[in-house]
Amino acid sequence: MAEVRQRKGKKEEPVGARIVELATDDESDTPVPKQPTRKPSTKKLVDDDEGYSPWVDVLRVLSFLVFASCGLSYLVSGGESFTWSMRTPPKYMQLDWWKAQFQGPIYLTPAELAQYDGTDETKPIYLAINGTIYDVSSNRRTYGPGGSYRFFAGADAARSYVTGCFAEDRTPDLRGVEAMYLPLDDPAVDSHFTAAELAAVKEKELKEANEKVYEALLHWVRFFENSPKYPKVGYVKKDKNWLDKEPRKKLCDAAAKGRKPRKIPGSEE
Repeated sequence: MAEVRQRKGKKEEPVGARIVELATDDESDTPVPKQPTRKPSTKKLVDDDEGYSPWVDVLRVLSFLVFASCGLSYLVSGGESFTWSMRTPPKYMQLDWWKAQFQGPIYLTPAELAQYDGTDETKPIYLAINGTIYDVSSNRRTYGPGGSYRFFAGADAARSYVTGCFAEDRTPDLRGVEAMYLPLDDPAVDSHFTAAELAAVKEKELKEANEKVYEALLHWVRFFENSPKYPKVGYVKKDKNWLDKEPRKKLCDAAAKGRKPRKIPGSEE
């Protein structure tokens, strides 16, 4: 009789194991929440603060200021100095210039201006040109008593700047100065012109002479206007018709000597 063999069935897994396996599979698909970042402890922050030194930042700021100061000094001085040690600093870096800005311009009569010629060492030295007063105290050796330009101090000597006669022409009266640029009349030369031609030539000569006077005075006016050494402090007070009260001055000898005769037409070369 054939034996009937019983097949062994599959070993059944416990229900609990299957549940654990399924749960594990499901959890692998679920995103894992991030762990919260821990805040630094108070003790660590205190340690970091104690290790910080502000002197490094202070050194950086000081280094920047030093380099910036050197660069600015070089620019302001026109390449003269890196340390602000300029022989003649700009006007806006001078104390007297700032005082003058706050005080406003002064107004002096010619008699009052004469008191500032340098003879009184307690007073500044003033000179005027074309009605404007400048303080030249910074160059007392030149403009003070005994100086080569002492004739300009305490006066408006505009005429002398043109003629070069410092002692004789200490006046702002420019009448007749143009004659130093006019040719001398010579009947022998003038006979080569017709009356109309001579009149036209003289008119042209006078125009050119006045332009030369203007340019000569303007040169010195601009010199003092632009000089950082001599600040402008005010103006000369004059009567409205002051020029009518002044006697007309003769052209000084030094200026007259420079005049030459008029040239014959065609011999200008």
